[in-house]
Amino acid sequence: MNEKDAVAALAALAQEARLRIFRALVGAAPVGMTPSALSAMLDIPSSTLSFHLKELIHAGLVSAERDGRSLIYRPEMARMDTLLGYLTDHCCQASGCTPRATRRSTRC
Repeated sequence: MNEKDAVAALAALAQEARLRIFRALVGAAPVGMTPSALSAMLDIPSSTLSFHLKELIHAGLVSAERDGRSLIYRPEMARMDTLLGYLTDHCCQASGCTPRATRRSTRC
């Protein structure tokens, strides 16, 4: 991950509704959620939800898949892992802090 991608991902999450949406999707992983389920769960109007989902997709944090007449939104956990790795790569300047292999992974 490069700096530009990290900034885009962090900017997408730096908004209350988008952070709530992403956390809800992480909780529903790997199955995902429909927009109507997200809207009901988070009490976000569908037009507002659509805008926020588009921003999360643009940042690479969420994907959408058509399932018949519905869209299913899922978190991109590999992208989040990459972002967390980017943020912690220089932890303790590589001198004795928790080795990368033992750090918490967000894989489901």
